[in-house]
Amino acid sequence: MTKIDPRVDDYIEALPEWQQVLARQVRDIVHGADTDVTETIKRSIQPYFVLDGNICALLGTKDHLNVFIYDPIAPDPHKIINQGHGNATARSIQLYKGDSINKKALLYMFKAVIANNRAGGWREVAKHAN
Repeated sequence: MTKIDPRVDDYIEALPEWQQVLARQVRDIVHGADTDVTETIKRSIQPYFVLDGNICALLGTKDHLNVFIYDPIAPDPHKIINQGHGNATARSIQLYKGDSINKKALLYMFKAVIANNRAGGWREVAKHAN
């Protein structure tokens, strides 16, 4: 698997311009969290960023960009998660036109997800935390 997947470029380029800007920022941040992060397409069209498991995925919608965070236990001290609190496997950040990304907070979260993935995944981490 390559680190940069041209299919992700194609996905991002098909989004409205404001979503393209946000998606590229998320992409840069997740790759900045660890040099071993790779990207791929799953579910036929959806960009996923992975390292020893899913980190996040992007999904453009009519009025926002979803950033799915595939770790329900990664800490969110900056309160950037705005959707899916209490979900069993993933939460999300919904970004709307005019929103800005808290880059430090998102980087922190991605690093926490990667650390949990490297420790066997959030399920394994949660099992040993109790």
